Amino acid sequence: MTLAYLFIAKLGTLFLFISDVPGEKKDTLLSPEPGLIIWTVIIFLILLFILKKYAWGPLLKSLNDREQRIKDSVEKAEYLKIEAEKILEQNKKLLAQADEEARKLIAEGKQFAEKLRTDIMNKTNEDSAKMLQQAKTEIQREKQSALNELKEEVANLAVLAAGKIIDENLDANKQKKIIESFINQIPKN
Repeated sequence: MTLAYLFIAKLGTLFLFISDVPGEKKDTLLSPEPGLIIWTVIIFLILLFILKKYAWGPLLKSLNDREQRIKDSVEKAEYLKIEAEKILEQNKKLLAQADEEARKLIAEGKQFAEKLRTDIMNKTNEDSAKMLQQAKTEIQREKQSALNELKEEVANLAVLAAGKIIDENLDANKQKKIIESFINQIPKN
């Protein structure tokens, strides 16, 4: 309501300057009118009071709140930036550690593979040496067995041949002893 009265008062003042009544003293904007000055000052002060109470207070409060929110947002953004940099630094450190551990694991894997290869080669060499030794032993045993069979066969053939040549039948055990002693005197090659 007070705004309406203020508007009407201002409008009335405007009409005073515009009105052109004959015989009346013409007021202009430059002619001082003490009543008009007092009312203008009073209305201006009332308007300032109303604006301060209802407009500037909430407006300044809103601006201050907004300024505080912006400051808080900037501080929070700086804090988050610092935290992000810390996390980035930690991630770089963890990545470097993971890279170092991966290199160590690869080196250990290569060492293990080399050791395993060496062990397998040694075991293979040992197994082949054992198999070779077993084969040699088996060959020696078979050779000895074949020689023994050959000796016995030769002894039997010699006894038969001697028996036919002499035409005399000797005792078989005696003949075998004679032939075995003869065979033992022959070189073993």
